[in-house]
Amino acid sequence: MRSGRYLSIFSPASRQQRQENFENYWQFSQRNSGQLFEQDKDLFEKRVRLRHFQSNPVTLRHPLADPTAFYRNYVKMRDDPASLDRMTLMLTCLYKFARHEWVGIKGAWEAVPDMAHSHKVEEKISRVHLAEEFCHVRLFDEMLRTCGLDKVQWVPLTPLKEKIYEQFPKFPEFLMSPPAFVTELMGVTFYCHLARLIDELLTEEPEVCLRLRELLDEITIDEVAHVGQRRNFIGPIGMKVSKALVKPFYTLFFEDIPEIKHLFDVEQMVKDGIAFDFNELPHYMIERSWIPSYCKA
Repeated sequence: MRSGRYLSIFSPASRQQRQENFENYWQFSQRNSGQLFEQDKDLFEKRVRLRHFQSNPVTLRHPLADPTAFYRNYVKMRDDPASLDRMTLMLTCLYKFARHEWVGIKGAWEAVPDMAHSHKVEEKISRVHLAEEFCHVRLFDEMLRTCGLDKVQWVPLTPLKEKIYEQFPKFPEFLMSPPAFVTELMGVTFYCHLARLIDELLTEEPEVCLRLRELLDEITIDEVAHVGQRRNFIGPIGMKVSKALVKPFYTLFFEDIPEIKHLFDVEQMVKDGIAFDFNELPHYMIERSWIPSYCKA
């Protein structure tokens, strides 16, 4: 049930409120992520958490019926998606979504100042934010390994898509912020729907179901905070633009992943994005994440 404790992510915020929330978010991110290891694109707390999962592995009681179907389709869909079982579709879909994230952050990492040259709090936040995203790719990889898929390679997109991702972070902030915000919102929407699908598909594999949910929760908790953090960059006009971008961005992005329409209700995901207000998130996530003060009722 909706608690009503939180307001829409599209709620108005003054420039002063947003600046205060940048400072507050910076304190949160330091506690949440810990020391930045810039050369490794890694963070202390995230590294500790991943090593915990790796040191306590969980595996499927019944291995995937046909792992070759995953490897044949995970980079590019070669079979008819309708011919694949839903577990394989979910795993190839997960990879493709994470691959887009990986390509995007690679380009952004080279475009934004390193920590030594980050003088504004917003710049420091952006550097840590990107390191968190690299940590997410490691968690996605661990999700695949948990399902017995230990030969996955993270490969580039097409040259054109790589170029687009490379140039995007170089746009002026007022142009970049609305689509960047919508991208973070889309991530949270996707992960919430993915969590329900994991529960549905792994009812007979409770240990693996729990581990996949734990790994996904680590990602989602960060992404919820990223939604609020990215919203901080945007003024009133930008928020109107952002809300208008939700449907076309979600639709275009999800059309690029053939598995999506066989697994999820895209129209519902669009509705969830437009209506997003934090109230549907479980309490344990809210406790570990960050929400802007102007989104609290």
